Amino acid sequence: MTIAPERSMLAACDCSGLLALCGHCACDRCEDCGECTGGTCVCECMRVERRALAALADRMPVFYLTTHMSNWLRTSRISLMVHRGRLKDYKTLPTALAPWVHDSQGFTELQRHGRHRAAPEEFVHDVRRFYTGIGNLVWSSPQDWMCEPWVITGQNWHLPPTHPKYFHGTREARGLPPASQPGENEQPFDDAVRFHQERTVENYLELKRLAPDLPFIPVLQGWELKHYDACAQLYADAGIDLRAEPVVGLGSVCRRQATDEIREIVEEFAGRGLRLHGFGVKTKGLSSYAHHLASADSAAWSMDARRKPPLPGHTHKNCANCPDFAYAWHQRIVAQHLTPAA
Repeated sequence: MTIAPERSMLAACDCSGLLALCGHCACDRCEDCGECTGGTCVCECMRVERRALAALADRMPVFYLTTHMSNWLRTSRISLMVHRGRLKDYKTLPTALAPWVHDSQGFTELQRHGRHRAAPEEFVHDVRRFYTGIGNLVWSSPQDWMCEPWVITGQNWHLPPTHPKYFHGTREARGLPPASQPGENEQPFDDAVRFHQERTVENYLELKRLAPDLPFIPVLQGWELKHYDACAQLYADAGIDLRAEPVVGLGSVCRRQATDEIREIVEEFAGRGLRLHGFGVKTKGLSSYAHHLASADSAAWSMDARRKPPLPGHTHKNCANCPDFAYAWHQRIVAQHLTPAA
């Protein structure tokens, strides 16, 4: 197995020598692999010809590092995913050094409020600012509606809305009367999923109508394979050929533990010719189905750092906001799970 760096790393240096798999090159330019200091490569990583490495990079999925530290866009050569909430209040936007992608923060919106609060027009306005002001934007997710059961029905209502285990539920958006406890007088789950899917497809169509020049991607939402299949049919009925789209998001997988179930869904739609992006996929599942994905993202590095002592020489309490930890974590995940055969 071999490891290829991201395409942005390949463009970081124009030397014609050998390129280390961590992203270093023959002229010893350091690309933050987490092992090197002073710009000198000390890794025990394999070196291959640059042209062979470039060909390999085209075959591996892009792995976006999801971060709440939006200022990293200015300096990171690793491709990032940044949420709308981290950017929309910027007066002077950071200029992105590397290609990046934008997430609508839909999970948080539905978790805390049970709906998307921003009108499509406001959302388009923000994405256009990011597209022109930050630059290097590859794509943006729409204001999609996740279909996890706890997102739909709500849970832990006694907790404050900002608590990570609080979920508002979407019953008001679905026209149901207030309930005294989660699940009370709920509609059938399949019907609720259908409502979320229809809102997802309708929003994508509306965003493309409002801003056909902006790189919004369609997202498949569901819970079981039958739900995702029904969502794909909604796009087809609207005249959207998902096989012709550069990227199709696969939603409602970020907090799921059933790796085999997700793999079945990924294999099904990759087999239909869709170039899939896995939103927040579990890193332990990447080795199982990453070869079927065009890209994936994860923010798990921050939680990982929060549970560990800081890196040697770091004075902060932990490295949950630390680029050194994040970039090293990213390289480790690429090495362990995103390593296609040469």
